[in-house]
Amino acid sequence: MNKPRIAITMGEPGGIGPEIIVKALCSPDLRKLCAPLVVGNAEIMRNAVKLVGLPLSVKPVSGVEESVDDPNVVEVLDVRSRIPKLTGKPGKSAGVAVVKYIKKAVDLALGKKVSAVVTAPISKESLSLAGYSWPGHTELLAELTHSRNFAMMFTSERLNIILCTIHTALKKVPSKITKGVVYRTICHAGTAMAMLGNDNPRIAVAGLNPHGGESGIMGTEEMNAIIPAVEQARKEGRDVSGPYPPDVVFHRALNNEFNIVVCMYHDQGLIPFKMIAFETGVNVTVGLPIIRTSPDHGTAFDIAWKNMANPSSMKEAIKCAVRMKL
Repeated sequence: MNKPRIAITMGEPGGIGPEIIVKALCSPDLRKLCAPLVVGNAEIMRNAVKLVGLPLSVKPVSGVEESVDDPNVVEVLDVRSRIPKLTGKPGKSAGVAVVKYIKKAVDLALGKKVSAVVTAPISKESLSLAGYSWPGHTELLAELTHSRNFAMMFTSERLNIILCTIHTALKKVPSKITKGVVYRTICHAGTAMAMLGNDNPRIAVAGLNPHGGESGIMGTEEMNAIIPAVEQARKEGRDVSGPYPPDVVFHRALNNEFNIVVCMYHDQGLIPFKMIAFETGVNVTVGLPIIRTSPDHGTAFDIAWKNMANPSSMKEAIKCAVRMKL
């Protein structure tokens, strides 16, 4: 097969994952780029096809070798698990099921049977109800791939960001902003952009405090951690600058001064990113031995199984996975 094979995990059964996968896989331009294989539950995917009313059939397969890459067919690697009710809310059985889907897809990627993994949204509450402690996909994937040095990056046509801290309570963020953390994230920013084809990106680093700390008046994290990390990365030849005041750095990035912004915490980066790329943004986990992308949104239980979900971000996540190189 000349086209890369992409494993797409079905995500939360009661969320919008099955619907946006079906809608995405009905796109002729996407089917020309790759051979998709859904990892999940064939019966639920049949329900999703009926929901959206698209001219597709669902074919369960037990292994990659059975796949024929028919553009009129949604091939599903049927992972055995108790079928949760499609309630549009989190549940224990859903949490158990989604972990099985993810583990199977990761195994395929580690075994070089697929080129990349694209994950549909899951519910952190479902994971918790099932007894798992992972706060999300990123930490689960890192554990499954035995990765200790990883980062969460978000990419779109106009803005790219990467996070120093991920799912961290805001009050705990300052203590986690160290020179080592910031330096490693700058390095991950370079890696992420290289995976997207830019080997010499212009990297901007945001400050943590208002006005970038004002030389210690509004906080010392910039002086003690961020500036030393920037200087170390610059000495190694990276095109990196900052820290910049958080209220101006994203505007400058949107005006093409920078290719990617290193952000100190989750919402610092995600608020501006989702404001401009909510329906087209892609989440990428950097630092894994596999390529993993995901739509930049959640399960959207409020509109799930109502044929209202927009598949744009899922389409972009699949396209991004196709063009990325480790």
